[in-house]
Amino acid sequence: MEKKKQHPQVKSELHPRSQHRARYNFDALIKSSPALGTYVAPNKYGDDSIDFFNPAAVKALNKALLIHHYGLEYWDIPKHYLCPPIPGRADYIHNIADLLKGDSNSIPKGNHIKGLDIGVGANCIYPIIGQHEYGWSFIGSDTDETAIVSAKDIEQKNYKLRSTLEIRRQEKINNFIYGILKPEEKVDFTICNPPFHASAEEAQKASLKKQKNLKGKRPNKALLNFGGQHNELWTKGGEARFVKDMIYESKHFGKQCLWFTSLISKEVTLKPTYKILEKVNATAVKTIEMGQGHKISRFIAWTFLTEQEQKDWVSERWQNI
Repeated sequence: MEKKKQHPQVKSELHPRSQHRARYNFDALIKSSPALGTYVAPNKYGDDSIDFFNPAAVKALNKALLIHHYGLEYWDIPKHYLCPPIPGRADYIHNIADLLKGDSNSIPKGNHIKGLDIGVGANCIYPIIGQHEYGWSFIGSDTDETAIVSAKDIEQKNYKLRSTLEIRRQEKINNFIYGILKPEEKVDFTICNPPFHASAEEAQKASLKKQKNLKGKRPNKALLNFGGQHNELWTKGGEARFVKDMIYESKHFGKQCLWFTSLISKEVTLKPTYKILEKVNATAVKTIEMGQGHKISRFIAWTFLTEQEQKDWVSERWQNI
């Protein structure tokens, strides 16, 4: 056994309200989801852990985390679909809550606060966390039929989600909000985790690099240990093109949403994105950084509402309910 690493008791880079700041309590997680026990064993330092390069183990851990921390009764995803790291997804939700809070004293909670998850995926992670932590309701959209079926299954088999989540199929692969948001419908925020690679080859190279960094040796093949389909991991033009197109489309829904947001995986994407937001006359733009493990992540938020319109939005939609 190698000399034991000294791990901090609290993951200080995660959001202060995150349920994942402490190290994984595998005893508690296995009690909530016994199937996880199959994959838990002491690592080379003698600590209980799982093999994070085993997709089945990662999926079992995610399921246990969702049952234990977010009160789910059921969760599953089809084989080879994206199984995202939950702490990072939770941070996005908590920072959205801070964004909505603004300069006020309290975070807006309750099912009258509604978000649109663009690309909800088969896993439904954002609506699950947002509903549990803040009582928000969601519209979840996706172009992939298998993802839609899986998301609806999760919604139907969890009591709290049945009344706070509506899954809608995006029929046109190049649309984001068109065909999803109805003419008189309003949402308080959008949330999106874009496919950030420009090709399958780029996604594979990134996976190889990640494994080399973690294992300290060159792997024989790329194993995307969190899974992922084509539309989840790569798209023509990568995340820069994806976010650009989404921004141009969001302009047409400027009065129907308080804050549009999107994760930005690559720092190099920020500069051209700012230029596009200036071009479409966004009235406010914010970049929120999030520390997650070995890297810094961030999301960008923009609105087309004036300061007065933002105040009117809050008083009309939030404070009179």
